[in-house]
Amino acid sequence: MSTDRYQSPLSERYASKEMQYIFSPDMKFRTWRKLWIALAETEKELGLNITQEQIDELKAHAEDINYDVAKEREKQVRHDVMSHVYAYGVQCPKAKGIIHLGATSCYVGDNTDIIVMTEALKLVKKKLVNVIAELSKFADEHKALPTLAFTHFQPAQPTTVGKRATLWMQEFMLDLEDLDYVISTMKLLGSKGTTGTQASFLELFDGDQETIDKIDPMIAEKMGFKECYPVSGQTYSRKVDTRVLNVLAGIAASAHKFSNDIRLLQHLKEVEEPFEKSQIGSSAMAYKRNPMRSERIASLSRFVMVDALNPAITSATQWFERTLDDSANKRLSVPEGFLAIDGILDLCLNVVDGLVVYPKVIEKRLRSELPFMATENIMMDAVKAGGDRQELHERIRELSMEAGRNVKVEGKENNLLELIAADPAFNMSLEDLQKTMEPSRYTGRAQVQVEAFLKNVVQPVLDENKEILGMTAEINV
Repeated sequence: MSTDRYQSPLSERYASKEMQYIFSPDMKFRTWRKLWIALAETEKELGLNITQEQIDELKAHAEDINYDVAKEREKQVRHDVMSHVYAYGVQCPKAKGIIHLGATSCYVGDNTDIIVMTEALKLVKKKLVNVIAELSKFADEHKALPTLAFTHFQPAQPTTVGKRATLWMQEFMLDLEDLDYVISTMKLLGSKGTTGTQASFLELFDGDQETIDKIDPMIAEKMGFKECYPVSGQTYSRKVDTRVLNVLAGIAASAHKFSNDIRLLQHLKEVEEPFEKSQIGSSAMAYKRNPMRSERIASLSRFVMVDALNPAITSATQWFERTLDDSANKRLSVPEGFLAIDGILDLCLNVVDGLVVYPKVIEKRLRSELPFMATENIMMDAVKAGGDRQELHERIRELSMEAGRNVKVEGKENNLLELIAADPAFNMSLEDLQKTMEPSRYTGRAQVQVEAFLKNVVQPVLDENKEILGMTAEINV
């Protein structure tokens, strides 16, 4: 590791080796060679004077890239594509004259970008599905565990720990729908020439329109795609990058919300992210257990959400058939967006897999607020016993205010039940009232909703993607 120059935290700390390889030079240049082979094969099959011997020679050197030759050549010509055309030709003397025939630089550059983004989207999907799978286990395990719910981060009607987890899952499920759609719509640029008119192929194939129409579909099939974009300038529309990064930003927003909730729950000591035996929470305060992983999820998520502006602005400012002010930005914004979301999903998987729930703390907090939430039931029971609903409502309001003052001003325990038991208007003993304090009575249909959501919504998706389940994630630091 070099210590005298900048190292990207995305590669050093956050992103997996698998995602890093997808955006590596080796992946790019190997894909260039595959594209050159696909082009040569297509041209041969459509009648150009290209021999099988030349194709075989290209295939024989598809993987063993002579990087040193390409690097030296680029110093002379200052053109990365032509440097690699030259280096490939050095290894393939019989085929060198037909490499890149009829193509422009964007044939390898842009098609490779689409291929790389598609592979990266598939890896993102794999990790996202596994996060959903782990959350489904967590939700199922805790589907019936009552917990205090919050609106405005103020105590509200109880829910269950598992029901809360379904809220996180539903957002990730929406992201998965968007992700699947974008993956399904990814198309290659094909080989359309310098301004997208395929003029070079008109020359190569002597104006045979029918034959030229076959070029893009054949290249797409050889590269594992269904089709190419029907029209283009020199490049594929930069709107594609916008769609891709918007999906990543959506996942980041869901992850950020999830991580915020975990951080708040950890503050309440109800749920904690995993904390290793020798982990240090603070350099000064040795007792601290900081939610480091969730904080990192939030931090990286903000980066991805903001990063989505880059391709949006880039696509908006392209001139006519192409400009080159996209290139430097794309080299940063697209890979870094993927590397960051990769790190985010690894962290999410790691956190969900090790979440620690503290039922006693959860129950204690819930019971401290439950008397307020039980007042409607108490009032109904008192009405059944002959009380006046309007009078009882006013008495409960007054007693609730008194109990609230005792808690907030005096620092005492919530004594609302004792106050109600002492009020003859209710005609209820403390024992009767305490029987109404069973938390599960106040969680509504939470457990049923969890069961239905997991069965009807989540499980079909997990079944459909069972071949990519079973991932675990390790984080570097």
